[in-house]
Amino acid sequence: MTALDLAAVHFVPSGDPPHKNRPQAGGDIRFQMINAAIEGQAGFVADDRELNRSGPSYSIDTLESVRQEHPDDALCLLIGMDAFLGLPEWHRWQEIPALAHVVVAHRPGWSPPRVGLVGDLLASRGTSRATDLREARSGRVYIQEVTQLEISSSGVRALVSQGGDPRFLLPHAVAAIIEQTGCYGQPQRSIGTKERNHA
Repeated sequence: MTALDLAAVHFVPSGDPPHKNRPQAGGDIRFQMINAAIEGQAGFVADDRELNRSGPSYSIDTLESVRQEHPDDALCLLIGMDAFLGLPEWHRWQEIPALAHVVVAHRPGWSPPRVGLVGDLLASRGTSRATDLREARSGRVYIQEVTQLEISSSGVRALVSQGGDPRFLLPHAVAAIIEQTGCYGQPQRSIGTKERNHA
């Protein structure tokens, strides 16, 4: 957010993801987790528009909805490199640059694709200047190098379902929701109660 000088970042849980199995935790629980994770962080917004929309949760529909609310603002779709490489499989993916810039987060040392549909997109719309994202409403692809921790949602779900304790992988408030709801397996023992009460 700081590196790109974004006014706000919306976290949008998927209602009915078309390319994945239905989420293990219900939408209301995932929305609670997002709110807990970003509590107190200025500019972070939990956005439930996909949960309130029927049908498959296509990103193009979400971007169209956001664009209607912000017709004159520069918008950025923030995705990881894995999602970016699979972009040609997305519904109406060719229309995304007309609605928003695409900002791709990747680990140091990864190389962006040079061939294929994604390589062509980078060649025609890629920029190395973050300022380009503010000078136009949409249309550019920007690669943002980030230092990512080796923590995945699937890994957290597997750990919890096996009776493990995710307290060091998640904010305490999120871990507490997982423990209280039992959404990823059997309800766990109280997570970090003493630490929270005596912090």
